Amino acid sequence: MKSLVFHGNGCAVFDSKGRLVYRIDNYSKKCSKQVHLMDLHGTVLFSLRKKKFSVLGHWNGYKMEEEIPCFQVRKNGNNLLTGDLNYDVIFGSCDDTNSYRIVALTGKLGFKIVNKENLLIAEVKQKQSSSEVQFGDDVLSLVVEAHVDHSFVMALVTVYGLIRHML
Repeated sequence: MKSLVFHGNGCAVFDSKGRLVYRIDNYSKKCSKQVHLMDLHGTVLFSLRKKKFSVLGHWNGYKMEEEIPCFQVRKNGNNLLTGDLNYDVIFGSCDDTNSYRIVALTGKLGFKIVNKENLLIAEVKQKQSSSEVQFGDDVLSLVVEAHVDHSFVMALVTVYGLIRHML
């Protein structure tokens, strides 16, 4: 969860072989209202924007340079009063189809992304070492199913990090 740019805020994502895959930098302040997910060459894959006047963490995701959001992430309406950290992912402007859900893991830093059949799409956990080395809270491990767009999952991971004030 550390920026590669000096005086920047964001994080870097590496694959299992240690190669840079994605980076997130907003170049302004921590917990910005707009963040860009980029590939290793700096090409913007998703622009993530916090909806104005949103107290509950409603974010829109825009693919590349599109003007209409391709997805929204917002607090699950069933859990508004319970304080659960579960969020629905809605594609396009269709509010009645919850295609994915972000589910917090109880008592842990991690979370999982499931589809509407409740099948696991991706899981984020605190990275564990094969030796006894302890990693900080800002070092995470992400496992994504093969048939899923990894950049889209990374956009969801980024939004969740922004909602939780980790970025």
